[in-house]
Amino acid sequence: MATTSNNSGQIDFMHWIIRLVAFIIDSIIIAIPTYIIWFIITVTVIFSGGFFFAYGFLFIFPLILGIIEVLYFVVLDVYWGATIGKRILGLQVQMTNGGKVPFDKAFIRNISKIFWLFLILDWLIGIATTGDKRQKLTDRWAGTVVVQVKQAFQSMTSPSQSPPPPPPPPS
Repeated sequence: MATTSNNSGQIDFMHWIIRLVAFIIDSIIIAIPTYIIWFIITVTVIFSGGFFFAYGFLFIFPLILGIIEVLYFVVLDVYWGATIGKRILGLQVQMTNGGKVPFDKAFIRNISKIFWLFLILDWLIGIATTGDKRQKLTDRWAGTVVVQVKQAFQSMTSPSQSPPPPPPPPS
């Protein structure tokens, strides 16, 4: 597994772009059931005579989204070592020593996903401070790192295979 350290002070922008794309994929996966849950709750409140309180449910959507997002990331980091988005892009979450991430460490590294502003601050502080430039702040607290274990969008043929030679010309 690729567990090399990146303490050189150089920011690997491609690493962070791949992580952002993985996060967007995961957010789309999470947003669909979250919206369904929010819609059911809102419709239930409206039809039970609480039309006035339905506007309050606009504020509940981000809360429901944050809770589901933290649960999704924690559970998949512990059991798979990566979320669906990370797996698609060839990323894996592991302890800095290369081990599997336990539940408590996965919770610490994902707590900033409860609210989008916390996540942005987590990424910015991790990038701007000294240490492994692949780690956001909560990764450092948890002792975890996201590593590239395979190339994102790897082609179906391996690069070591050369195409078959062309057929000989007819004689």
